[in-house]
Amino acid sequence: MSPSKIFLVLPAYNEEENLAALLAAAQQVLSGEGRGYEVILVDDGSHDGTLALAEDWAGRMPIRIVRHAVNQGLGPTLRDGLRAASGAASDSDTIVAMDADNTHPPELAVPMARLIDEGHDIVIASRYQAGARVEGVSAFRRMLSWGANSLFRAAFPIPGVQDYTCGFRAYRGGLLRKAFDHYGDDLVSEAGFQSTPDLLLKLARFAPVATEIPLDLRYDRKRGASKMRIAKTIVRTLGLIVRRRFGERNREVG
Repeated sequence: MSPSKIFLVLPAYNEEENLAALLAAAQQVLSGEGRGYEVILVDDGSHDGTLALAEDWAGRMPIRIVRHAVNQGLGPTLRDGLRAASGAASDSDTIVAMDADNTHPPELAVPMARLIDEGHDIVIASRYQAGARVEGVSAFRRMLSWGANSLFRAAFPIPGVQDYTCGFRAYRGGLLRKAFDHYGDDLVSEAGFQSTPDLLLKLARFAPVATEIPLDLRYDRKRGASKMRIAKTIVRTLGLIVRRRFGERNREVG
């Protein structure tokens, strides 16, 4: 069986300071892998040089740009990137979503794609696997992430999954297409960072074969301020858990 093509989905908002380094690393890794690849960059209404930089790089590597005229948030941006990728990918191709701020190492896309080739449906770059490393993240934020993931594991156990909130994931093209056919745009219905675990919970209904690999999270490489509003993210994530555990999930069963 020939190796799958990799579609790299990058939701981007004001990432001018970080995007060039990420694209350079992705080009080096993916062009040397011997399999086809395409970058799908969704510019979420950036008002810096993100769009111009992406257009410049489109002359050097295969990049498709999807643009939001105004900022819509991570959820709609991720949704539009995944929809574009799933529309272009075959059922066996690999769709990798990752942050555009140069904190996720694109070289992990290759072993993730190999695991998709071997039969997995979801591969997560996880902070909770042996060998994972996290640099540049405060102890407070690490504690919040650990707490949120503990709640998700307790409320929604998914075989093979420990890290519910990391957005660095690989998906089988056929799984995402099936999920979009079922949910439509509601596959990614949350606006902020809670869209990441919510997507995983919705994909779980299709009984995917999931696994994880260790993540090397390099937040110390990020330039510019974080876009996460911690208090708002906590409130919305807790609200998501309550709704999915006691409300929407029960209505689906009924």
